[in-house]
Amino acid sequence: MSDTPPDRLSAHPKSPFYDEALLMRGVGIKFNGEEKTNVDEYCVSEGWIRVSVGNKVDRKGNPLTLKLEGKVEPYFKSEAPEEQ
Repeated sequence: MSDTPPDRLSAHPKSPFYDEALLMRGVGIKFNGEEKTNVDEYCVSEGWIRVSVGNKVDRKGNPLTLKLEGKVEPYFKSEAPEEQ
């Protein structure tokens, strides 16, 4: 496996960007300099994350998410995030 997280990753098995092996390895996200623990999906090149909105679900039972734009820095949790 690479030491660099992918450009885009999703936590939902139905997504084409889902990768169970990477999720089991543990991917952390720093968004605009803050650690985020409720990220469902991210894209580094486009600069956005999708975060869960509490316990709210849509009519199909999927969690509701918000798309936030900013600087996305993924890292593997086995490593410490880089300080700037």
